[in-house]
Formats: sequence, C-alpha cells, structure tokens
Amino acid sequence: MVQYNFKKITVVPNGKDFVDIILSRTQRQTPTVVHKGYAISRLRQFYMRKVKYTQQNFHEKLSTIIDEFPRLDDIHPFYGDLLHVLYNKDHYKLALGQINTARNLISKIAKDYVKLLKYGDSLYRCKSLKVAALGRMCTVMKRIGPSLAYLEQIRQHMARLPSIDPNTRTVLICGYPNVGKSSFINKITRADVDVQPYAFTTKSLFVGHTDYKYLRYQVIDTPGILDRPFEDRNIIEMCSITALAHLRAAVLFFLDVSGSCGYSIAQQAALFHSIKSLFMNKPLTIVCNKTDLQPLEGISEEDMKLVMEMKSEAMKTLVAQGGEATNDADVLLTMSTLTEEGVIAVKNAACERLLNQRVEMKMKSKKINDCLNRFHVAMPKPRDQKERPPCIPQPVLEAKAKEAAEKEKRKTEKDLEDENGGAGVYSASLKKNYILAHDEWKEDVLPEILDGHNVYDFIDPDILQRLEELEQEEGIRQAEEGDDDFEMDGEELTAEEKEALAEIRKKKSLLIQEHRMKKSTAESRPTVPRKFDKDRKFTTKRMGRQLSAMGVDPSKAINRLRERSLSTRGRKRERSTDRGHDDGDAMDMDVDQPNKKLRLRSTSRSRSRSRPPNEVVPGEGFKDSAQKSKALKLFKNSAKKRNKDARRGEADRVIPTLKPKHLFSGKRSIGKTQRR
Repeated sequence: MVQYNFKKITVVPNGKDFVDIILSRTQRQTPTVVHKGYAISRLRQFYMRKVKYTQQNFHEKLSTIIDEFPRLDDIHPFYGDLLHVLYNKDHYKLALGQINTARNLISKIAKDYVKLLKYGDSLYRCKSLKVAALGRMCTVMKRIGPSLAYLEQIRQHMARLPSIDPNTRTVLICGYPNVGKSSFINKITRADVDVQPYAFTTKSLFVGHTDYKYLRYQVIDTPGILDRPFEDRNIIEMCSITALAHLRAAVLFFLDVSGSCGYSIAQQAALFHSIKSLFMNKPLTIVCNKTDLQPLEGISEEDMKLVMEMKSEAMKTLVAQGGEATNDADVLLTMSTLTEEGVIAVKNAACERLLNQRVEMKMKSKKINDCLNRFHVAMPKPRDQKERPPCIPQPVLEAKAKEAAEKEKRKTEKDLEDENGGAGVYSASLKKNYILAHDEWKEDVLPEILDGHNVYDFIDPDILQRLEELEQEEGIRQAEEGDDDFEMDGEELTAEEKEALAEIRKKKSLLIQEHRMKKSTAESRPTVPRKFDKDRKFTTKRMGRQLSAMGVDPSKAINRLRERSLSTRGRKRERSTDRGHDDGDAMDMDVDQPNKKLRLRSTSRSRSRSRPPNEVVPGEGFKDSAQKSKALKLFKNSAKKRNKDARRGEADRVIPTLKPKHLFSGKRSIGKTQRR
C-alpha cells in the first residue's frame, strides 16, 4: 500500500491572498457594530476578540502548512533523497522554518496587544491598538511571501510525482539513454511512457504495475544515466541514482548490443562497473535488447568479453541473500521490444528472483518463528514394506483418455481462423451445424424472411407437380376462349342493335359535354380575341337573337357589354351601373335629373353591416344569443385576474423573483450564515 500521498497537501496561498482570506474571515465572523456609549469593558472585549480571532486563524492556516508538508528526516530515505535532489533540502527546510517563525511572531504580537487592550481607556484608543495589531500581523505575512510562493511551487511539483511504495515488490529498469527501457515498461504494464528516437525522452520516474503469480509488482522506469563523475550528474540522472540506492528491488540493466542508441558496448560496460556498488544485495539481470538488429552471437570478441565480465559481476551481487540465479541463463537474457521476443521471459525471470529473495529474507527474520509455531505438518509413518499406489477405477481412466483424445482431435473456431488467414480474413460459418437431410444443402442461399413473409410458409415439396397441373389447366382455358372470341363489328349486329348503339354513344357524348360545361365558369371561359373573329361572327346582335330564341330578354346583357366597352380614356373611373340597384322602378324615379351619368354617380352604395357580438353563427355550439352572451361574460371575468398579473395566457405559469438577491443579501448581525 502506498504510504505517501503528496496530492492531498492543501494549496498554499501567496502573501497578499493569505492576508485577504484571514481579514475577510475576521470581518464576517466577528461583530461589527460598536458605539462609544458602551461601557469601556465592553469596548475592550469587542476589540480583544477581533485580535484573538485573527491570531487563531493565522495559527491554524500556518500550522496546516507545516504539518502537511513532509519532514525529510521522518519519511523514507528514498523520498528524503528524492526531495533533496529535486528541491534542495536546505531551501526546503529554510522555507518551512520561516513559516514556523512567522507563526510564533504572530502569536507573540497578539499576546502583547491583548495586554495593551486591557488598559485601553476609550473607543478610539482601543480601535487604534486593534489596527496596529492586525497591521503588524499582516506585515509579518508579507515578509514571508517568497517562502509561501516557493512552497506552493514545491506542492504543485510533488503532486505530479508518481506514487511509489518503497516497501512493496519492485522491478527497477536502468541503463544508458535510448536503450529501450520505456518500450519495455509499455509492453509489460499499462503505463504510457513517451518513446522517441532520441536520448533523455524520459526525464523523471515513471511507474507501471504488472502481475506475476497473482501478486502485484510495481515497475519503475528511470531516466538514462551517463558514465561520468557523481558530481557532474544532473537532476534527471540523480533521480535514477536515488532509486537504485534506496529501493529494495530487482534491477534490470539494459544493454543495447546493436549500438543504435549512440553508445558502444564498452561505454555501457564502463557505466555498469561505475554504478555496480548500487546493485549490491539486489537481484541483478543484464538484458541485451534490440536483438532484432544485432543478435548477441554476432558481436565482436572484445564486446563479448565485456558482456561476460558484466555477467560474472552480476552473479556476485547476491551472496547468501536469497534469490540467487539458478543458472547463468537467468543473469544474461536477450530480447527485442520491437518484435516482443523474450519480453515475457525477462519479466518472469526478474519477478521470480525477487520473490525468492523476499521469501528467503522473511524466513531468516525473527517474525517467521511466530508464524511457524502455528503450523503443524503431519507426515504419515509407514506401517509395513507394502506399497500402496493410488487406486483409480478403470472406467475413470478410460473416460479421461477419451476426453483427452477428443480435445486433441476437435478443432475450435480459433484453430480454423488461424489456418484460414486469421482475423479479418476468415469468416465463421453459422450454417455448418444445421441438421438437414443432405450436408450440401447447408450453404444454400435461402433467406428466412423475404418481403415481410416467412419463406418457409411458401415452400411446398410438390411444387413441380402443381406447376405442371396449372400449366395444363391454363392451356385448356386458352383453347376454350379462342372458340368463343368475337369482335364488336357493325356487320354482325342487327338494324335495331345498331340504332340502340348509336343512341348510347350520342347520350355518352352529351353527358361528357354537359360535365365540361359545368366545370367551366363564366370567368374561366376564354374570351375570343379579335384576330380570330375576323368574320365578325361573335357580335351582340347574334347573341341577342340567340337569347330571344331561348325566351330571355337580352337588353340588360347587351347594355352591360356596351358599358364595359366604352372608352375610359380622358375621364375618371366611374361606378358601373351593375353595382347599383338592378330593378327598373328605381331607375325611373330619377327622370327629373337630366344627366344620366350624374344620376348614376350620385347613387350611393349600401354599407356592409357588421355582425353583433351576441349573434349566433351556425357551428359555434351555442343554443341561442342569451347563452352566447353568458359565455362571453364568463370569459371576460376569467381573464381579469390573468390580465392584472400580466400573464400572457392560461399557460403562463412563470413565478417572478419574490426576493431579489441584490436587495435582500448582505451582512447579518445575528443568525446563521449557511448560505455563504
């Protein structure tokens, strides 16, 4: 379990924000109303309360900062040295010391001014002492502003550190830059470390987790280390050195045998010998990576000699500590992270050696005796020299043999997929287990549902025989129809039949014409243009004769046409005569007026009458006008309240703000402040 969680450290405000937070809290949480008419003891108590409350808030905030930041002397040496490498232990302790000093100074200032306030003799003097006390506290906080800013930067950086448990099972990866360390951790864990083809891509420690024999192992990817003096190494390299020095882990030293990392095997061997003191008492495995570019057997003799020397040194790191390599193959391993060849073997070898070492060390500790005393292993003693092998019934053996044979013979879909091109190429057949009369029917293309119908409902085993019967029946019917065929010719009809047929056709044509006449109206009938009426066939005289023959007086129609045809050029538009009264008696009453046009112009048109509101219109659903008047009255009464509330309609349910926040919020003299 991870013991150190730096992500829970509270945010450290800067000096100005610190002062604003404390003073605003003092203003909100203490009384603010005071009068000079109060008793002097009440005035002193009022201002002493403010000074004490401010000092308590400062003390709580600063104590939280001091307690939450880790003490380098009390935490694990790995984290102590890591924080020293990243942030400089001296500066870190100095900043926390300044915070502690400021806390003590503020407590002393509050204590002194509370004593002075006990002797305040007026409202003005008490208030001046309170202002001076708060001002001195704020001055102290502003002086430690740089320390607060430094601690906030450290807090942000520590929150980004990986959660490493120094006491759990750990696999540590180290080596020169760009030898494949990050690629290896990406392969065996779910970590996502950036991999690039240049050196120092990894600039800090990265952690991933993997499982081996149902146990969780943490895998740490360290930045690359260069072969140079200890004093010349930078912060990135010192992170790796710190992890190697303090973590009890299985170490994987990566060796690039291809030289594509930019460093030769000799340089990598020199680095190994310079830091081999850090490998003591740890299971060490040398991993030759990138064998896809250069196999280990293909390197030169000098390089092979250097590799063998490294291997012999690796054998010496564990002596009587548990976890020793059972053979030489567990110390020197080859793999390729590109082709993933040997990756799992390297992980398993490192985890196995680490597990053996931890078990051996626990067996040697004193705590194991307390555990062993609770166990008792019973060993049966032989009572005679007769052997008693396990007895398994013969049917059980036969059943097991049969089951094993079936497992060997039967091919799964996965096997078929691998044989036929793999995933994406092979498509499993869902029809091969169909139970049909013949196996060749299984792959027939026959839809189950076609055009919304079940195909099986239309399948008939005697379909061919029925089709043949239908064809025979159709042939017989066609032969019978050929005998009875005749044409509707006039020669085959009698004189009476011909006369009846002519009457029917004439009646049909008349009905068609009558229908066409009803469809067309006077406005839709086309007017014959003059260029088509060259023979003057369509005249008013002809129309008068036709109307007279029909028994209709044509005079009104002729007069109307003549009035429409009068030229309107040079005069204003006038009312047409057909807009006035049509009866002749009314026309004859104005005989005294000499001018007919003036008489027509003075005839006024009647105004259209508007319908009264209580008049019943068919289709409205009212019995009479009284019922409609009552309904209108009820409607107006129901709308009064809605109009008074400024509602848009019956569906307007909006609730206006009864207490606007800007009018009803502010400081409260008494009561709770839960809303804030």
